[in-house]
Amino acid sequence: MPHEPKLRTVNKATPPYELNKFPKTFIELLGKELVYLMATKESYSLEGSEWENIFANCINAEWKPSNVGLDDVVLDNCCWGAKTVKASSKNILNQKSVRLISGRNSPAYSFDEDNILHQDPNYIGNLVLDIWNERVSAVRQIYKFVRTVVLVKSNDFTEFLIFETDTVRYDPELYFFKWNSRKNLEGFDKKNKKHCFTWQPHGSQFTIIEDIPEDYTAIRVKQPDRLDKNQVLDAVKYDKSWVTIIS
Repeated sequence: MPHEPKLRTVNKATPPYELNKFPKTFIELLGKELVYLMATKESYSLEGSEWENIFANCINAEWKPSNVGLDDVVLDNCCWGAKTVKASSKNILNQKSVRLISGRNSPAYSFDEDNILHQDPNYIGNLVLDIWNERVSAVRQIYKFVRTVVLVKSNDFTEFLIFETDTVRYDPELYFFKWNSRKNLEGFDKKNKKHCFTWQPHGSQFTIIEDIPEDYTAIRVKQPDRLDKNQVLDAVKYDKSWVTIIS
C-alpha cells in the first residue's frame, strides 16, 4: 500500500489582520479623525473619498484612489474598497443590511446589447453580474485578499457602525432576475428568494444588498464645538502676505 507523499512546506498567505478584527489602535485613530472633521467642517459630511483616506490612515495603509473602486486602500497583499451609507434605522444597532452602490455595469457598453428593457431579465442580470465578476477577478489577480469596508452613519453623525466583507464573485446560476415597477432590474437568491441586487438601466448603477455581519464594530462619538473660520486662521497664523497676484 503506497505511503502518503512528503510535501515541502508551503507558506500560506495571510492578510494584515482577520476580517473585522481591526488593529488595536483602529478605534482610537478613527475617533480622532471623526472629531477633527466635526470640528473643522462647516457642513459636516463624510463621503467616499474622505472615508477611504481616513480608513487608510487608521490601519497604516496607502490610499490609492482607483477607477475600479475595489482597491482604493492597499496594505501588503490586501486591498479594500470603502463605502459609506446613512443608517435607515433610528437605532444604528438595529441596522441589519445596507445597500452598497458598486459601480456602473453597462451591458450596452460591455456587450453591445440594446433594447435592454425588452430583453429576458435573467439574460440581462447575468450580463450585469459578469461585468462585476470580471472586475473582481482583475483585482484578485493583483491582491490575494480583496475586501469592502463599510461605514454606516447615524442621521445625527454621532454613532457609526463599521464592518468588512470579502469582495467576491457572484455565480449567476444562483440568482433570478425580474423587472420591478420602476423598470429597474432586481436580483434574488433562488434558494430563499432574498433580494440581493438592484440594477438601474438608466445610468447602469449596480447596487449590492449586503447583510451586516454579527462581528461589526459600533461607536458613539462626542460632537466637539465647531471651530469658526477666524479661529482656524489664527491657529495657522494667517497673514495677508500669504496671497500674492501672479497674473
